[in-house]
Amino acid sequence: MKRRQFITLIGGAAFVRPLAARAQQPALPVVGFVSGNTASAVARELAAFRKGLNETGTIEGQNATVEYHWLEGHFDRAPAVMADLVRRQVAVIATPGTLPTLAAKAATATIPIVFGVGEDPVQLGLVASFARPGGNATGINFFAQEVAAKRLRLLHDLVPKAVRVAVLVNPANAPAAEATLRDVQQAASTLGLQIQILNASTIGEIDAAFATLAHDRPDALFVAGDAFFVSRRGQLATLTAVNKIPAAYATRDHAVAGGLMSYGTDIADMFHQVGVYTGSILKGAKPADLPVLQSVKFEFVINLQTARALGIEVPPAVLSIADEVIE
Repeated sequence: MKRRQFITLIGGAAFVRPLAARAQQPALPVVGFVSGNTASAVARELAAFRKGLNETGTIEGQNATVEYHWLEGHFDRAPAVMADLVRRQVAVIATPGTLPTLAAKAATATIPIVFGVGEDPVQLGLVASFARPGGNATGINFFAQEVAAKRLRLLHDLVPKAVRVAVLVNPANAPAAEATLRDVQQAASTLGLQIQILNASTIGEIDAAFATLAHDRPDALFVAGDAFFVSRRGQLATLTAVNKIPAAYATRDHAVAGGLMSYGTDIADMFHQVGVYTGSILKGAKPADLPVLQSVKFEFVINLQTARALGIEVPPAVLSIADEVIE
């Protein structure tokens, strides 16, 4: 064999072997992350999710792939998204939100699911118990609906002259809507408030609800915790400003957007815990062995700019208990 041919063969072998080695490397495990929100609406929370992953040694793009699916309030898309994830046998499905979680649970009894839900996961049929979930699902209960009564009381403290309160719920998110109305109606009875229920599941229905508000002129607005409403926080802030109505929300994002106040679970903390559990399962933990966690971090946010625009003087006692004041 000629020397030039020999060198060519050796060089060719050196070139082929790394390619073959790369081809034999196993594919990275895939996490299907499904949220009812938009990506921009939960940027802070998404960073917390990734931080949770990292704390378990899971680095996105290095030893795991995360596919993000944003429903943008169109929850009817959830079953098709879940069916696709199940068909491709992803390693874990992460669902920070009740409706995506229920869709995931309906789609698979084997692929691990890490959820974040505001309602009781036992009553939702997701787990057998908090301590021993059993099955393929575990996650975090973040009390979105359980704190609704306290949120109404804080709104009453901020606007003590308010008697007639409109409550905006999303009927497409039935578990959250039903829990909110149950707790709010009980609290309203104690506080001597009159409740008016408004429904909205689309952008047009939000506009229609505010047209009703403009006609009926309630004293305040209570907006249920819901991913669709978070995604429409700009629209809600604009409409409450135009109609000059004080409004209470479940998440900080609404207060930042211009709502009068928010009170609820620190949603970023919930996303962080979903990330930790997702990473733990990728490392070999079983959902059945991971107890359902309960959120212990709550935040009360007051937007003083909005209060001034509405002519509301925030009582010092209320101001003193706020976790954050936007000025």
